Amino acid sequence: MSFDRLHALIRKTKNPTVVGLDARLEYIPPQLVKECLDKHGETLEGAAEAVLRYNMALLDALQGVVPAVKPQAAYYELLGWPGVKAMHDTIQYAHDKGFYVIADIKRGDIGSTAQAYAEGWLGTPFCADCVTINGYMGSDAILPFLNIAKEEDKGVFLLVKTSNPSSGELQDMVAGDRQVYTVMADLCKRLGAGSEGECGYQTLGAVVGATYPAELRELRRRMEKTFFLVPGYGAQGGTAQDVAGAFDRYGWGAIINSSRGILCAWQKTENGAEHFQDAARAAAEAMRDDIKKYVTIV
Repeated sequence: MSFDRLHALIRKTKNPTVVGLDARLEYIPPQLVKECLDKHGETLEGAAEAVLRYNMALLDALQGVVPAVKPQAAYYELLGWPGVKAMHDTIQYAHDKGFYVIADIKRGDIGSTAQAYAEGWLGTPFCADCVTINGYMGSDAILPFLNIAKEEDKGVFLLVKTSNPSSGELQDMVAGDRQVYTVMADLCKRLGAGSEGECGYQTLGAVVGATYPAELRELRRRMEKTFFLVPGYGAQGGTAQDVAGAFDRYGWGAIINSSRGILCAWQKTENGAEHFQDAARAAAEAMRDDIKKYVTIV
């Protein structure tokens, strides 16, 4: 099962983190951007090549340190068809290097449209190991992805309690005797029931933000068999102590995301642009070690 593979990689690296590949040109060392724009002109092709080359260099540097990467589709779609191709090629290169790949697409549609998204991202052509989805249209928006995930031996992360400041405008509202995010949590748990893998986690995981640590701990108790993807560490304000509540007593069941903290690490070091790979690897190791202060992976 897909989350069994992720679980195994986390235990192998002793590192429950994922690097968000949200590459924008301003995140990339200027010399690399210049080389690509000199080659192609100030075009989408030039920008997409810079993104792909940067991603590949980061993956080379992070191999063996982090178990997973998470390219965010919006940044690639922004660059048109060359950007979409860069995302495809990034996924393939990441697989070649042994990473688990979460395609952060946050799609939220129903019927044949959801089916098409699921087939495209979890099957050919993108072949991601897992996707993120928005299920706030109900089970019609979730089941097409879940069904394809089961067929293709892939995973799905469903938005439950997100890390953004305004999430409470909807997710914290009371519906009957529950808050909306707990309604979504219970739906996630119910739809994923029966799909547990060897590590005990269901095919349908949950996105739960680090910026709400009390809710994170509550949801861990409520969703014992649900794997968590936890954004919000670092730049958004979440700490290692905050994310500790995402894990069970064995240090299992969650993976913590960092994007800019690793992508832009070179910007915080002397001569960082020349040694951006070293800066990214050091930042990834520092994040791993920070979380280790509060989480022990058995």
